[in-house]
Amino acid sequence: MQELLKIIAQGLVEKPEEVSVTLDEPKEDGSVVYHLHVADMGRVIGKQGRIAKAIRVVMRAAATRSSEKVVVEID
Repeated sequence: MQELLKIIAQGLVEKPEEVSVTLDEPKEDGSVVYHLHVADMGRVIGKQGRIAKAIRVVMRAAATRSSEKVVVEID
């Protein structure tokens, strides 16, 4: 899951080598929080947050296949 998020973000930014993803400890409800760190946040968030919403949808769909709960935070 972490690699999927990194690949998606690297395809959006101008400097893909500056993309990093960190993982928090699982919460009580079983959800896992991924923190996406990028230099060019405007490209990852998009107009009115549309790209960020799309990234979250893709990550939730991928997590559903493996019976996980995923939260993506963009830092």
